[in-house]
Amino acid sequence: MNFEVLTLFPDALRPFFAASIIGRGIQNGYINVTCTDIRDYTLDKHRRVDDTPYGGGYGMVMACQPVVDCIRDVKSRLQGSTRVIYMSPQGALFNQDKAKQLAEYDNLILLCGHYEGIDERILQLEVDEEISVGDYVLTGGELPAATVVDCVSRLIPGVLPSPMCHEDESLTDGLLEYPQYTRPRVFEGLEVPEVLINGNAALQAAWKREQSLERTRRKRPDLLKEVK
Repeated sequence: MNFEVLTLFPDALRPFFAASIIGRGIQNGYINVTCTDIRDYTLDKHRRVDDTPYGGGYGMVMACQPVVDCIRDVKSRLQGSTRVIYMSPQGALFNQDKAKQLAEYDNLILLCGHYEGIDERILQLEVDEEISVGDYVLTGGELPAATVVDCVSRLIPGVLPSPMCHEDESLTDGLLEYPQYTRPRVFEGLEVPEVLINGNAALQAAWKREQSLERTRRKRPDLLKEVK
């Protein structure tokens, strides 16, 4: 899987992608993440990529020329299936099901807006879909793009040590994950549930399912309507 992040602030993202699981996934060749500076494509001698909006309004808007040229250049160097995504609070809400869909592509191009957003014609010409990571507004698309890369990367074979690492996680089957414990068995008077100690796999599986349902009812009852 290849991720192409188009941004005005590539240096803000590179340390994140170089660390932990994503960093190891890149080193081991399971994924690739490239951060491209949109400013490198502007024809403006002052490296400007934005301008004032028609019709008035506060702030600046990212202009067509540098963004479109950047997307097209990156696309021209890719092989296989490619999806161009604009990280936007106006997009469909990102979730685990969407992550699974995106993991089927060979390449994801993640466009990070800034200022007051991007010229609408960029969406019309080059963007396949818009994705939001929540009903709130950030100063740019960098954090949402990092979220998508992180979430989708974990679904790529080899990035995690085993497929089981994500098969039992929260939201994978529509439920929140059951409680997790490790040593010591007793900490400040709180004990690990006996069912996790007795070695009975069937009882443990039943307990985990029960706990997932209970936790979902308590914390995210809205998810239960989707659970079969």
